[in-house]
Amino acid sequence: MDKILEALVSSSHPLPVKRAIVKRVVEAAEKEVSGEQCQALYRLTARLILQGTDAFQRQVGTQVQEAYARYHRDEFAHFLSKDYVLELLQQGCGTLDRRDPAILDFLHSCLRLLISCPAVLELAPVVRAEALRIVCERPEAVLCARLAALLADFPQCVPRDKAAVLFCQQLVRSFAHFQCPVAEEAELRRYVAQVSHVATLLQGIWKAEPSTLLPSLQEVFAVISATDSSFQPSIALASLVHHIPLQMITVLIKSLTTDQNVKDASMTQALSRMIDWLSWPLASHVDTWVVALLKGLAAVQKFTILIDVTLLKIELVFSRLWYPIVRQGALAVLSHMLLSFQHSPEAFHLVVPHVVPLVRSLQADGLHTSGAFLLQFSELVHCMMSQYSGFPDLYDPILEAIKDLPKPGEEKIRYVLNQSAWTSQSNSLAPGPLVLTGKSETGKTGLVNLGNTCYMNSILQTLFMATDFRRHVLSLHLNGSNSLIKKLQVLFAFLAHTQRAAYAPRSFLDASRPPWFTVGSQQDCSEYLRFLLDRLHEEEKTFRALQMAKPRPLPSNSDVECDGRTLVERMFGGRLSTGIRCLQCHSLSEKEEPFTDLALAFCPSVRTAQGPVDQLGGLGAINGGGEGSEGSVREGVHPRMERAGADPVLSLSDLVEYFLAPEVLEEENRYFCERCGSLQRAERTMTVVMAPEYLILTLLRFSYDATCHVRRKILDNVGIPLSLGLPVGEGSGVCVVPYVLSSVVMHSGMSSESGHYYSYGRNGMAASKDVLESGGQNSRDWFLFNDSRVTFTNFQSVQNITSRFPKDTAYVLIYRKQEAGGQPGALPATINGSGFNGEPPLHKDLMDAITKDNKLFLQEQELSSRTRALQTASASCSSRPDGSDDNEPPGSCGPSGGGGGGGFNTVSRLVF
Repeated sequence: MDKILEALVSSSHPLPVKRAIVKRVVEAAEKEVSGEQCQALYRLTARLILQGTDAFQRQVGTQVQEAYARYHRDEFAHFLSKDYVLELLQQGCGTLDRRDPAILDFLHSCLRLLISCPAVLELAPVVRAEALRIVCERPEAVLCARLAALLADFPQCVPRDKAAVLFCQQLVRSFAHFQCPVAEEAELRRYVAQVSHVATLLQGIWKAEPSTLLPSLQEVFAVISATDSSFQPSIALASLVHHIPLQMITVLIKSLTTDQNVKDASMTQALSRMIDWLSWPLASHVDTWVVALLKGLAAVQKFTILIDVTLLKIELVFSRLWYPIVRQGALAVLSHMLLSFQHSPEAFHLVVPHVVPLVRSLQADGLHTSGAFLLQFSELVHCMMSQYSGFPDLYDPILEAIKDLPKPGEEKIRYVLNQSAWTSQSNSLAPGPLVLTGKSETGKTGLVNLGNTCYMNSILQTLFMATDFRRHVLSLHLNGSNSLIKKLQVLFAFLAHTQRAAYAPRSFLDASRPPWFTVGSQQDCSEYLRFLLDRLHEEEKTFRALQMAKPRPLPSNSDVECDGRTLVERMFGGRLSTGIRCLQCHSLSEKEEPFTDLALAFCPSVRTAQGPVDQLGGLGAINGGGEGSEGSVREGVHPRMERAGADPVLSLSDLVEYFLAPEVLEEENRYFCERCGSLQRAERTMTVVMAPEYLILTLLRFSYDATCHVRRKILDNVGIPLSLGLPVGEGSGVCVVPYVLSSVVMHSGMSSESGHYYSYGRNGMAASKDVLESGGQNSRDWFLFNDSRVTFTNFQSVQNITSRFPKDTAYVLIYRKQEAGGQPGALPATINGSGFNGEPPLHKDLMDAITKDNKLFLQEQELSSRTRALQTASASCSSRPDGSDDNEPPGSCGPSGGGGGGGFNTVSRLVF
């Protein structure tokens, strides 16, 4: 029979004749056939299947083999002996190489014919051993896929126990050697399907024998972390990620990031190659693992790795957004990389040139999925432009391209940025105690207390929160200047953009400290504020004089020279008219002077007299004084301590009204009238004739007790309104200018020479109509600045602080002028070249300085983290609580305080 069949298939008879004869041979299988004849037929059909010259011969071999194996199964089992299987797998068949996939296909079909026979169990050990040998030889994807198909149908042939671990590890190594075919899309699809089949095999083994999973993943990491540049593992390894249980993320990432044996170069290589996996189609969860590893590295402060990998791979990740099949995962990784890279705009600016083309493409394709994706993408872009404002030349085309898409609110932008920063990542993955010193959840930067310098820190934070003043300072062109305003500009730039939790203003302290202030001693913040504003004012006047004397580029711009007034005058300057009328001859003496703050005395009627007390302080004026410093000083008395914690009996409006109310000068305070030529009783009136943009009010809480000859503090609780009206003008021409609260400096303690200052500030433009309507209760609108510590608070806390902590009282308040309708007051000049969200562009020297310091900070964090990790076993860690900056001050600064608050070469061909 075998001779006839062999002659037939190679004859020249017509094909229908051949098929008719083959049909007869197949039908004869039902009859009794000798064992020798069966074996001859099996050998012939094997040759036809494996070595047939055409499809007809292979088809005949398959049909005859299946027929005779069905009816003569024992003989077929005898034919498919261990020796024969070994010969096929180790030597091939004739000219057919052993690595040819046809060998495994043939063996697979033979085992199917014996699927319920004991012979399969007898062959299983041979197949198990040969399967391990095959994967050790790094077969191509097609051969691995055929092996995976065979083992999936015959799990008894899968290596077991220790051999299973080795098999999985070697199969992982084989994955790393898979090569993507350079061909048509159909071949690419077949390649992806083959890889998926092999990955599914691994998944089945992991489920059947869980002990094989961790060694397999260790092998994956060993492959992708190898630093040998001569070998680039295939990104087909990405197909394995889909089958790794997500609940293992935490333990695996912790194992990787805290292993001291993993060198930075290896981790960098591994992370880079995992990012390459984003190009693998149909791979789920790759983005989840990549982001988890990025967060894990941030948690243990491996910032050098994060910086290097981000800058190396950010453009590749962005390029994946063009391909719908991998777009969503790529966006997740891109978002995390950009939002966490907050020390410099370098990463974002690498992808900026590609944003507009991508947006245009997404808008043009009309797909629903593209529209939804575009919303997510535009939100990311808005967040990044907000973080790195000051590049209008780069951002204008982007803003034009996404102008019709929704823009996230400022609060959401702040939240997203704060949550994504490297220094905000949880340190639960760390092997020991870590002290992350990144910014607080507020996104605001504190100021380091340099030795009882809370008086300066509180003032600087209130000036920074004065939005218009801050923006004008940052917009000044001061290159090469070593002036005080330049130092303030640098300080503001760092407060806005540093990654540090707190900035140390040493240079500014040295430049701005009044000469009579003792180094290391507590000082009066109001006195410091007046001195600072006066210095800034006089400095600008000097610049102008130099500019007029010798025209050349000086530290000034159009903002500075607007309407002849200095920046301090335009922001904080008002004008006050003082009139004194003699009550004898009724002559009137008037004098108009500028002011930067109004010093508000307390009304005597609300305090109990216990002896004469002079309230210290006066009218802060740019040009060196006013009536408040040379005329009568209103009398007061020592305050009752029992009143301190009570509800406010005074409001700020009462003190303003008292300040502007007529005052009779008599007895020892009589006025010398030039017309009368003698001391006379007189009436003094004060009138605000020009309201400032920012109204600074100082409460004269520190008084001199003439009886006891000591300085005391008036602890009366003053109600602080969110909005305030300031009468301007007199007579029929008087009008009330509306203001809204911007910030408050609090003093905690009993004396101006001791205690502690901290401040409350409102976020953004402090004159929003929405703020008034909500009563200022938004918990994210207000901040508490306490030296290095910055926290969220609300306006209710500002109002109730003295009721809760009697020694903590409002001292300096800043209000922002409003126009009709609750909008911010119009400034006499605008800021040229305003950046995103109204913030001015940062000049290059400022951006360079901040970028350099941010990188230094990350390096310091990384070095500190590694040092602590090495010392964890032997060293004990102790730290002082947040906010403990001054020496035993009240107000949350000390214990006595009152509180306050695949590398691969075919990447572009893998996506289709």
